[in-house]
Amino acid sequence: MQLVFSDAQYWEDFLPLTFTRPVAEMRCGILTFSERWQKILKNTEISFFTEMYLQGKFPEPAKKESLFLVTNFLPTENVIQQIKDLKQGEALVYEDELVAAKINMDGFSLHQIKKMTDIKEELIFFKKPTDLFTYNKEAIDFDFALLTKDRVSQELSSTNGFLGNKEDLFIEEGAQIEFSTINTKTGKIYIGKNAEVMEGCNLRGPIALCEESKFNLGAKIYGATTIGPHCKVGGEVNNIIIFGYSNKGHDGFVGNSVIGEWCNLGADTNSSNLKNNYAPVKLWNYRTKSFEDTGLQFAGLIMGDHSKTAINTQLNTGTVVGVASNIFKEGFPPNLVESFSWGGFKGDEKFKLDKAYEVAERAMARRKVPLTDEDKAIFKHIFDAY
Repeated sequence: MQLVFSDAQYWEDFLPLTFTRPVAEMRCGILTFSERWQKILKNTEISFFTEMYLQGKFPEPAKKESLFLVTNFLPTENVIQQIKDLKQGEALVYEDELVAAKINMDGFSLHQIKKMTDIKEELIFFKKPTDLFTYNKEAIDFDFALLTKDRVSQELSSTNGFLGNKEDLFIEEGAQIEFSTINTKTGKIYIGKNAEVMEGCNLRGPIALCEESKFNLGAKIYGATTIGPHCKVGGEVNNIIIFGYSNKGHDGFVGNSVIGEWCNLGADTNSSNLKNNYAPVKLWNYRTKSFEDTGLQFAGLIMGDHSKTAINTQLNTGTVVGVASNIFKEGFPPNLVESFSWGGFKGDEKFKLDKAYEVAERAMARRKVPLTDEDKAIFKHIFDAY
């Protein structure tokens, strides 16, 4: 059966991370929401119910019987079974919001639903960017169990120092870890296929280092942290998520942050995650077009895809950076850096669209990933609309 991953009403709340992807393609824990549900339901026939300008890259649903699913929550075993047991025209509701339904996408309408059942259990639901790092420990624990069940980890090299329980460490095939310290007393640690932890690193779980990613020499990694596939991370990080294909390769601190794909933080880029007066952090909300109180004392950087910082960049607590921005001017940029900003400050000229394509093509070619016509169309929509 076709899985239809719906953005529901959440897409705008996750901007700028969702400018370039549906909600289901965000990463938290070890997996993206899409990957998690495919593994849970053992189904890889997927489509997306998302913004029209994204549908060129992310396929629309076929017009047939489907499981319509809001993906941005962690289910319990009971809820998973409830989803599997749904019959045609039945749905599950959580806190007055539809989260799953068995319907036909031919003439799609929620009027097809004849029976709604409330989920009574309390779920971890991700409703805004800061929820991704706030509940990342729970997501890592969930994915760790999902991915490692009935499997055996590769052995940890004897050159490393280890603290904690060995069952809380899983090393995939081809991964390398030498002369580092690994501490699972504070949380599980997952090292993905062909990932590398270079000499002198200190890892304090929960941590997920995904496929083909690297912790550079002497990196200090505090959990709960997820580094997506094909990333390089150095310096000091604490409770961050990087979706994939991005680099923070040098010294500098980033904490309580979410960074999209194809980003690069220049050497000694630092992002504050705590205000000097210890007040709750405000973040820009694209839906309300205002700075909203997060209720969090610790919140750092939310950065959209393809954005960059120059060396020695200093970012204020609670900074939001759009897509394809280039921050390189002296001083602290504002707490909202617009998409395609050339410089990082309000009133700076826009990064020319053809030049943005060139930079993206060069960066992606290093990973042997093409910039497609669909990618360019997404860039152009963001450039024109925002």
